[in-house]
Amino acid sequence: MSAWQVIGMLVGAVVLIYMIANFMRDPGQAIMGMLRGLIVGVVALFVINLIGASFGFHIAINPVTAATTAILGLPGVAALVVMNVWMV
Repeated sequence: MSAWQVIGMLVGAVVLIYMIANFMRDPGQAIMGMLRGLIVGVVALFVINLIGASFGFHIAINPVTAATTAILGLPGVAALVVMNVWMV
């Protein structure tokens, strides 16, 4: 296992623990926060796809990208854009 994989797993574990702690503290607020992040993220993805269409840039809106934007919000959208630029 490479160092980057270990770092990725550690970051993922920290994010997961943070999400579980927030959900245990106040489930209603956590769900509303994820719903708000989902709506803002999908709108941001739509705008990015609308503007990026003239440049040949596209990010698919599917359950994985929706979950990423719901959990992380706008930073999740930024991460999807960076991953799309670097990997495609």
